Amino acid sequence: MITEEGLKLRAVYWEGDSLKVLRTFPDAIRGNLGHDLFLLQQGKMPLSSRPMVTIGPSVFELKDSDERAWYRLIYYTQVKERIYVLHVFGKKSRKTSKTDLRTAGLRLKKVQERLRQGRV
Repeated sequence: MITEEGLKLRAVYWEGDSLKVLRTFPDAIRGNLGHDLFLLQQGKMPLSSRPMVTIGPSVFELKDSDERAWYRLIYYTQVKERIYVLHVFGKKSRKTSKTDLRTAGLRLKKVQERLRQGRV
């Protein structure tokens, strides 16, 4: 994707219900995570990004919070021109639940299988 300014952006692919869940987040959180995704699309690494090696290589997490909850967006960047958003969720405790880790891991496997088959 190329912007009006001629900037080439990496495409974002949303797995499962990730986009639907993101749309339920508070406006400020959506704005912050959206800005971080835009930086990723430009090939820059946002400050709020950290590796999620428990899920797999080239898997990272964007994070934000407010007084109600912590918000997370887990993404995969192994493919040069693409960003795969694997899982988006909110949580009330510092620890990420095994269910959320498992969801991201299963979606990662599905993405990798599609890529092996030559599909997006």
